[in-house]
Amino acid sequence: MGCGSCSSGGGCGTGAKLGTVPAGCNNNGTCMTSGCNKLDVYDWLSDMDLPSNYKPFNIVEVRFKGSRKDFFVNTDNLYLEMGEMVAVEPSTGGYDIGHVSLTGELVRLQLKKNNISPDAVTKRIYRKATEADVAKYKAAKDLEWETMHRARKMALDLGLSMKISDVDYQGDKTKATFYYTAEGRVDFRELIKKMAETFRIRIEMRQIGMRQEASRLGGIGSCGRELCCSTWLTDFKTVSTSAARYQNLSLNTLKLAGQCGKLKCCLNYELDSYMDALKDIPTDVDKIETQNGTAILQKTDIFKKIMWFSYPGAESWVPLAISKVKELAELNKQGKIPETLTAVSLQKETIKPIVLDYENVVGQDSLTRLDEKSKKRKKKKKKQNSNKAEAQSSSADQSKKAEKPASSSGEKKEKADTKNNEKAAKPKEQQKKKRRFNRNKNKNSDKQNNSGE
Repeated sequence: MGCGSCSSGGGCGTGAKLGTVPAGCNNNGTCMTSGCNKLDVYDWLSDMDLPSNYKPFNIVEVRFKGSRKDFFVNTDNLYLEMGEMVAVEPSTGGYDIGHVSLTGELVRLQLKKNNISPDAVTKRIYRKATEADVAKYKAAKDLEWETMHRARKMALDLGLSMKISDVDYQGDKTKATFYYTAEGRVDFRELIKKMAETFRIRIEMRQIGMRQEASRLGGIGSCGRELCCSTWLTDFKTVSTSAARYQNLSLNTLKLAGQCGKLKCCLNYELDSYMDALKDIPTDVDKIETQNGTAILQKTDIFKKIMWFSYPGAESWVPLAISKVKELAELNKQGKIPETLTAVSLQKETIKPIVLDYENVVGQDSLTRLDEKSKKRKKKKKKQNSNKAEAQSSSADQSKKAEKPASSSGEKKEKADTKNNEKAAKPKEQQKKKRRFNRNKNKNSDKQNNSGE
């Protein structure tokens, strides 16, 4: 079977047969879904060919619920892959179910990193998980939520100042480990008796800190990513407010605290680079005496090596280079008072626009970009048509000028003929008009005669 916590359903392997290779998202436990990447380790030796006489390392790293991991001996030399479910030997009786998180030579490096000798690993792997093992394991996990809430109610009824944050059932459903947080020591003997009578299992209580609780429960940090403690961070180092002061962060507990209520672990990530940059900056200079008054330090730009001072009552700040601040501080120690502070000329960085070779494909183009293109095309066509018309008119004018001297006499004859024809046509039109007038007269006279009769 595959890892039951994979969100793809069924596991993280490349196969479907039970007992051979787990089925699921075909990544063999290396997928980065929310269930499989709990303190995951990348096996960068998986694609390398091993020597022919090589004997595989017989210790396997197995991951359980939350951030708990342990090492087991593969005494039967079973072929195991990352993400596969196995039945292992617990610290007490019975068996437990876990997921293989690492095999091969990288396990030897993990043992060395955790200061564990290979000879000290005595717990062993029993077998690959069968269908019955997986069914019992899922049934045990389904009881955890209800068991935790009932245990919390029992603790409240007894008046115990403790918070039960998580419950972890053993794979064979014979034992449950209750993780709780408390400010001090708690007498929970009566609570254990009640829980043993109610749940009919062996009870183990473990007190954890706030950071360990956040690691087990998981969540999303203010950066938008999963919590470091629940994905890759294994050791918790102390974080102090001085780390925030060195990085010029505002001492706001709401912003500096994580989900565990303690200072964020990421405050230590960039602290070394800030400490290196602070080596050249004088940290003991808070004010500088001048003839115009006492200039007080307002801000320090660590990476630009600039310190900002201001006079009391003044609105503007004076930027000074670190070398100048050291020089003025040395003069004050000698009892000399300079006249004023000479500000450093701050050059604004000119950001060159980035010219991209490809078109915008995100959808930020203007909606009328196609209309503008069509307008440009129409303008081009109009210009081309006007140029053609001008060229045609110029060619016609040239042809007329060339034909004028040859046909001047013929044009005169044609004009004279047209005039004669017009003169001949005038009397004919007058005759037609007279005929029409006479006809109309005769018609009117006939109508009058008929009416008289």
